[in-house]
Amino acid sequence: MSQFLDAKTALEHLRTYQSRDGLSAAELMSSTKHGGLTYNDFLLLPGHIDFPASVVSTESRITRNVVLKTPFMSSPMDTVTETAMAVNMALLGGIGVIHHNQTPEEQAAMVRAVKRHENGFITDPVVLGPTGTVADVLDIKARLGFCGIPITETGALGAKLLGIVTSRDIQFHDPSTPLGDIMTTDLVTAPAGVTLLEANALLRTCKKGKLPIVDDKFRLISLLARSDLLKNQNFPLSSKSPVSKQLYAAAAIGTRDSDRERLKVLVGAGLDIVNVDSSQGNSIYQLEMIKWIKATYPHLEVVAGNVVTREQAAMLIHAGADAIRVGMGSGSICITQEVMAVGRPQATAVHQVAEFASKFGVPVIADGGISNVGHVVKALAMGASAVMMGGLLAGTEEAPGEYFYHEGKRVKAYRGMGSIEAMEQRSVGAKGPPKAAAASKANGVVAVAEKGNAATARYFSETSNVKVAQGVSGDVQDKGSIHKFLPYLHTGLQHSLQDAGQRSVVDLQAGVRSGEVRFELRTASAQVEGGVHGLNSYTKRLFA
Repeated sequence: MSQFLDAKTALEHLRTYQSRDGLSAAELMSSTKHGGLTYNDFLLLPGHIDFPASVVSTESRITRNVVLKTPFMSSPMDTVTETAMAVNMALLGGIGVIHHNQTPEEQAAMVRAVKRHENGFITDPVVLGPTGTVADVLDIKARLGFCGIPITETGALGAKLLGIVTSRDIQFHDPSTPLGDIMTTDLVTAPAGVTLLEANALLRTCKKGKLPIVDDKFRLISLLARSDLLKNQNFPLSSKSPVSKQLYAAAAIGTRDSDRERLKVLVGAGLDIVNVDSSQGNSIYQLEMIKWIKATYPHLEVVAGNVVTREQAAMLIHAGADAIRVGMGSGSICITQEVMAVGRPQATAVHQVAEFASKFGVPVIADGGISNVGHVVKALAMGASAVMMGGLLAGTEEAPGEYFYHEGKRVKAYRGMGSIEAMEQRSVGAKGPPKAAAASKANGVVAVAEKGNAATARYFSETSNVKVAQGVSGDVQDKGSIHKFLPYLHTGLQHSLQDAGQRSVVDLQAGVRSGEVRFELRTASAQVEGGVHGLNSYTKRLFA
């Protein structure tokens, strides 16, 4: 007789064990009485694979009423999210939160650009009159990135359509040339009431760049763009409102009285999600702001924070928050924990807040500490519905600022909103972050300080004569375009969930709650073992 059990009984024998491999999420957290956990302190144990990675769904609800195809958000920092980042994050299935370290008008223009970038029917197209000039079209192209402009009798929507001006029409013409002299009048139009499917079919066959929609008196009522049709094909994950088919737009505001006027301008530009931005969200200022927003703009989704405890989260949920942003001092450029002695390790913070907030149907956004795909997965496993990234997206082509060279590497400036540089007021008329923060500092450029800017408001330091930094300034290496980087994160997330035996983010979190998904703590030696080691040299290429 063999001393070994029959292989067929292996699964049955496994069931006789009184304990399973690894730890449940609750055990993982309760077993660390010596302190909280960061993402590097633990791993998920693998599960059973019976499906391809390509079928894994990364869809997630990031607020009470907004669902995205991917759980990726860019941080409202002035070296991370402006128009280009917000637009392209939305096209690729995430969402970018536009920073508020700028004037309300500048921020609203960015929101407006996001909303106009991709539509079904463009219900508020830019329109000019026949007396407009080539210079007007060039200005629109510089500000908004397009130049297919309908021309109506009065230069307004709802007036009789006369023609259309495209980039070809304005070529080789003096900027003072009237548009009435060069506009194209041989138009293909569609009647009011046409369905989006019918209009798209007509746009495909007519080979025009724009399809004006007109009423029975030939008055312009909306517009359809070929570029939007192509984007619908090229960006199947894009984050769009199910009603308007426009890209979702999100922006941050502070908690001062002036931010109420700012929000009014942003709502007028089409804002969908407002992020009430504070380094410590459990304040009377934020609670009052949330209540006012929900009473004044009940359709707006409100992201509140930042918090790291259940007690903090409870206050914000009670005030009406639609999502909670979690993280204090976990970002790569943040020194809040070091300077203020306040904060919490990020994995523990996300788990504790998410466990509490889930009882009220309020999603949690893990903000900070994300350095790779594995950190994204761990944040989701801890209960986050999305991750907010700053440093991981800084340095991409779509991030604000210009590239420069530092110690032979092509880099972009990246700074914390709690850094002295961010708190210092930009020079009058300047827009966005410094082109090269490190270079400016080296050249002795000093900005003029002014009380009440967004960065100081976020850290409750407007009235302080001495600014105490909670962030640093530096630079990050060129990462290329997020059109390559974000798909890498998405595909990596799919493969990671496959390794864990989970078909979706929803399944992952259900498995964590039931104890099916297991975890293992990592010692310092285990972390070394799990990284690259023992090589004389190596090249680390994350995607191709």
